[in-house]
Amino acid sequence: MPNVVVPKQIAESLAELWCPRVIAEVDESYVKVAKVHGSLAWHAHDGEDELFLVLQGRLRIEMEGSEVNLGEGEMFVVPRGVRHNPVADDECLLLLVERKSTLHTGSTVTERTRSITEQLRTS
Repeated sequence: MPNVVVPKQIAESLAELWCPRVIAEVDESYVKVAKVHGSLAWHAHDGEDELFLVLQGRLRIEMEGSEVNLGEGEMFVVPRGVRHNPVADDECLLLLVERKSTLHTGSTVTERTRSITEQLRTS
């Protein structure tokens, strides 16, 4: 039986901010959802791109020397190696696509950094 998921509903149900949850696997990538508000951390993923798709709300992705503002239904890929900081002035729901090797906040570790074990939790 096919496993149908509704990303927005799963993101809405998350109690913890900035703690992505893996909802699917595609080849060597994870599809994740997250509920965010505030600022994550300046970081980079040296070997991986990172796709952000806004399911609800608005997200600003600050990058050194520029920024991208995303609204509902809009998507942006942060290229590998680019230092960035996702910021949501109000609560925002996201869908993310990242290679399985991607560390949540790259080599930067903060109180918001989550391990892949935490991201694979079902509750």
